[in-house]
Amino acid sequence: MGGIGAVAAAGLLGPGTASAHAESCPDVSVVFARGTAEPAGLGRVGQAFVDDLRGQLGGRSVGVAAVNYPASYDFLQSAPAGADDASAQIQATAARCPDTRIVVGGYSQGAAVVDLITGDPAATFGFGRPMPADVADHVAAVAVLGNPAGRIGRTLTTSSPLYGAKTIDLCNGADPVCSNGDDRPAHSAYVQSGLVSQAADFVAGRVASHAPAGTLVNASGTVG
Repeated sequence: MGGIGAVAAAGLLGPGTASAHAESCPDVSVVFARGTAEPAGLGRVGQAFVDDLRGQLGGRSVGVAAVNYPASYDFLQSAPAGADDASAQIQATAARCPDTRIVVGGYSQGAAVVDLITGDPAATFGFGRPMPADVADHVAAVAVLGNPAGRIGRTLTTSSPLYGAKTIDLCNGADPVCSNGDDRPAHSAYVQSGLVSQAADFVAGRVASHAPAGTLVNASGTVG
């Protein structure tokens, strides 16, 4: 909503409504997609990522939302369903809370969900469901772990024009889900390997340097 529309809406809704709305928006909002067959919610890797990230964001308020999807072995049905839910949640947050820094994350099949909404559609097996380009301005960082697209060399850091520079895409050694290796236990060891913490470190840095989409930048290049 433009500045004039926002002022008009605030006047119609009454004093205090606009400020209450702003207070309901967290500084940071994390949307995370769990891995295949993990229980509904963030999953083990997602929860560890959120816990680590909270510890690095100091006094910033953090909202957390799990992608609501089957995470089943019917990958071609499950992952696109997750992409649709993740996209809807992210776009709703961007519209409702334009100053909130959004973090998008996923593990294993959840990483593929993130690929579908942030990657180049031509590089995601024809199932690309990219979000509108202006949503990228609201996303401070993307973190994916055990990304299946890595098996064909399609990491988000190299294949996503809008999100690549703000993405960390990690594969644990010879994890066969994201590489041509055969170390199956590696796929379950992202927390123990320290890669979850590495992802949280990266995201925290991006959040600290990200100017919200509604922030004005003056002619000198500094935030105004």
